[in-house]
Amino acid sequence: MEKFDVVIVGAGLAGLAAAYTLAKDGIEALVIERGDYPGAKNVTGGRLYLNPVRQYFPADFWDNAPFERPVTTEIVTMMTQENAASMRFQALEFNNPPYQSYSVQRSKFDRWFGNQAAGAGAMLVSKSRVDDLIWENGKVAGVIAGGEELGANVVLACDGVLSLVAEKAKLREPGKPEDFAVGFKEIIELPEKTIEDRFNLLPGQGAAQLFMGSLTQGRFGGGFLYTNKTSLSLGMVVSIRDLMEKQPPIEAPVLLEEFKQRPEVAALIGDGELAEYSAHVIPEAGYKGIGRLYGDGILFAGDAAGLSLNIGLTVRGMEFAIASGVLAARAIKQAFDRNDYSAASLSVYQQLLQNSFVLKDMQTFKEAPHVLDNPRFFTYYPELMGNILKDLYSFGQEPKEGLVRTVRNRLSFSDITGILKDAWGGRKI
Repeated sequence: MEKFDVVIVGAGLAGLAAAYTLAKDGIEALVIERGDYPGAKNVTGGRLYLNPVRQYFPADFWDNAPFERPVTTEIVTMMTQENAASMRFQALEFNNPPYQSYSVQRSKFDRWFGNQAAGAGAMLVSKSRVDDLIWENGKVAGVIAGGEELGANVVLACDGVLSLVAEKAKLREPGKPEDFAVGFKEIIELPEKTIEDRFNLLPGQGAAQLFMGSLTQGRFGGGFLYTNKTSLSLGMVVSIRDLMEKQPPIEAPVLLEEFKQRPEVAALIGDGELAEYSAHVIPEAGYKGIGRLYGDGILFAGDAAGLSLNIGLTVRGMEFAIASGVLAARAIKQAFDRNDYSAASLSVYQQLLQNSFVLKDMQTFKEAPHVLDNPRFFTYYPELMGNILKDLYSFGQEPKEGLVRTVRNRLSFSDITGILKDAWGGRKI
């Protein structure tokens, strides 16, 4: 049986970050990816917050990364069946390098990242699936992939939210529907100049737009749009529980098609050519959904560890995956130096994560899933905002009421108490 220092399952951001870091430390790392190449099967909305992970790589590491556009403009749109209200935010510091976030296309980005890991000395094997774990004396001692046994001192599972390795290791209970959402998106090609004109952007700049309200038809979730160089990433994220239980039933692709037909969206994607459609499962439980991070001879990183965070205005996961991959590699390096790959030795990984932005941010926003699981955010508030703005901008034959009275006409006592109650609950995030 061939043996390696480390076998990494999955060539996503966590696996590749770990492979790069291990190779730089002179530790033999084999990455096994079931796709045709790194990024071939990886799906995301398309935004990477880079500032949190700059510290883990050489200063010039990201200089040649295939980013699409730096996000210099944030747009939030609240939609009802009949209207939409948008808030556009720009800050001078967002308009100049070093940019804090970029839109990315994972098929390009992960392939580049894989080349960096391979250039550092990591080994990548594509088109191969890990089917099981090898056990010796109660400890994980390798994997079975493509019918071959591959030994390892440590197995690092980076195989996504529905981790087969976690299941085989019996270190995580099956998730509940409310702990997951399904994300689905389209890549719509448009000329570079057209994108900049439609989003009022300077050449090379990008925008991120979040949609909430009636587009999910009362279900937990929302829409997103990211500008790439010559395309748009347009999609939705919807609770799997709500897709299963909410009435009337509707399929996710139908929601997306109806979303695209809204005038506010149709004007942005008009004349575009559909180039790609993809979907994947997203962890939505936040801090409470983090599973066991280590065991005897095994670690978990990225989505396989449940490291994803939705706080409404932002959805984060890619930078968590990168950081957790690097920190897993550092924990493995310490275990390598001690020649001890037991759970007790690998438990330093938990401490490294706790000292990093990853678990600190997830701890800070641990109540976000509970607070956001409030249908009023997807029904009442978009409706209220739309009605108030409609009243303010409407002019008829009768004299116009004052601004304050116009707003108050839309707010009953029960409305005010409900808003205060929601605000009190929202204090937790």
